Amino acid sequence: MKRKFRIGIDFAIKRGRQESILKGEMKMNGKGMLDGVKVLDLTRVLAGPYCGMMLADMGAEVIKIEMPGRGDDSRKNAPIVHGESAYFMNLNRNKWGMTLNLKSEKGKEIFRELVKQSDIVLENFRPGVMEKLGLGYEELQKINPAIVYGAVSGFGDYGPYSQRPGYDILGQAMSGLMSTTGWPGGKPTRTGTAISDVMGGVSCCVGVLAAYAHRLKTGKGDKVDVALVDSMVSSLEIINMIYLCTGRIPTRIGNRYEAIYPYDSFDAKDGMVIIACGNDKLYNLLKGVLKIPALEEERFATNIKRVENHGPLKEIIEAWTRERNIDDIVDIMLKAGIPSSPVNTIDRVVKDPHIAGAREMFVEMEHPVAGKIKVTGSQLKFTHEKVSITRPAPTLGQHTELILQKKLGMTHEEYLDALEKGVF
Repeated sequence: MKRKFRIGIDFAIKRGRQESILKGEMKMNGKGMLDGVKVLDLTRVLAGPYCGMMLADMGAEVIKIEMPGRGDDSRKNAPIVHGESAYFMNLNRNKWGMTLNLKSEKGKEIFRELVKQSDIVLENFRPGVMEKLGLGYEELQKINPAIVYGAVSGFGDYGPYSQRPGYDILGQAMSGLMSTTGWPGGKPTRTGTAISDVMGGVSCCVGVLAAYAHRLKTGKGDKVDVALVDSMVSSLEIINMIYLCTGRIPTRIGNRYEAIYPYDSFDAKDGMVIIACGNDKLYNLLKGVLKIPALEEERFATNIKRVENHGPLKEIIEAWTRERNIDDIVDIMLKAGIPSSPVNTIDRVVKDPHIAGAREMFVEMEHPVAGKIKVTGSQLKFTHEKVSITRPAPTLGQHTELILQKKLGMTHEEYLDALEKGVF
C-alpha cells in the first residue's frame, strides 16, 4: 500500500473510527458555495469555532489546528457523550483536525508552509499572542500577501481594554445587553445562550468573506479585527438609540419591545405565548378577535399610546389568554392574520415540523467515538446550493499525518521524526 500511515491507522482502529483515513484517502476540498476555499482554524471554544463552522458548512476546507495532547478547551465542556464533548462536536463538524505545536520551530515552519497554500487564517488568541510567536498578520502576509486573517477577541486589537481576557459573559455585561435583559425590578441577566460569542463568530465570518471577495478583485488580503463587545454593541440597535436620542437609560422591561405594543409574551393555561402586533392594523385585528370593549378605549388608540399604557393593556389581553392553551391561542391569532407563536421549550423545538422538519435545523450524524448524535443545523439556505453537514468533528489530531502528507508531501518517516520531537 502506498504511503500507509501505520500509527494513524492503528490509533483509528482502536478508537473505532470509520473515516477515509483508514484507506489513506482524503479529499481536501468539500462541496458547496465555498468549495476550494482553504481555511486554517486556530480558534478555540466558541466564537472563533462558530466562524470556522459556518465556513465549513458552506463547503470551505477548514483544517482545525489544536495544541498537541490537550486540544481545544471545549473538548472538556459538558454535555459529554461517550467521552466526547457534544459542545465541541457541534461547533467543529465538517472540519479536518490536526495537532501542531506552534511554540516549536518545526511547528512554525509547518504552519508557514500551510499558510502559503491557504486563503484564510482564523485565530481567537488574546491580541499580541500570534505576534509573539512570529505568526501575526504582518508576518504571514509577507509569505502570502493574499491571506485573509480573521481575529476574534474580547475587546479587539487596539484600545485601552485590548489586553483584557474576553469571555461571552463579559461581552454581554460591558455592551449593556445584560442591563436591559430581565424583568422590571430584577437583576441584569445574561441571555440563555452565549450570544456575544455567537455574534462575534458571525461577525468574523461576514468580515473574512468580505475580505476574501475584495481579495478576488485586488489580489490583496486583509486582517479582520472582531471584538465580542463591539459585536454586541452593534446588535443592541434601538437600545442605543433610545439613550443617544432622548437621554433615557433603557432598563429591563421583560419580553415587551420598547417601540411597539402589544408585542410581548402573555401567560396561557399551559405556558406562555407571543402576540406581536407591530402596527395599528394588527392591533385592530386583535380587537376583532378578542372582542373586549376596553381595547377600544382612547388610551390604546395609537401605538404611542399603547406603549405608554402597556401595563394595563397587558392585563386586559392576559385575562383572555390565561383561559386558553398555547396552541389554541396561536391557531386563533394566525388564522386572524396576527403574528403569534408559542414560547417553546427546547423539547418542542426539536420536534417542530417546520424548524426540525422542513428547515432541517437538527441533523443526525455518526461520530466515530460518540456514535449517533444530532447537531444543530445551519441557518443558511440557498436556492441553488445546499449547506451540508456530513463530517463529524475530528477527534484530537485525527487527520494530522494525512493533512501533512497531502498538503506538504511529508513522508511517514518525516512525520515520525517530528512526532518524537513534540511537534504533533
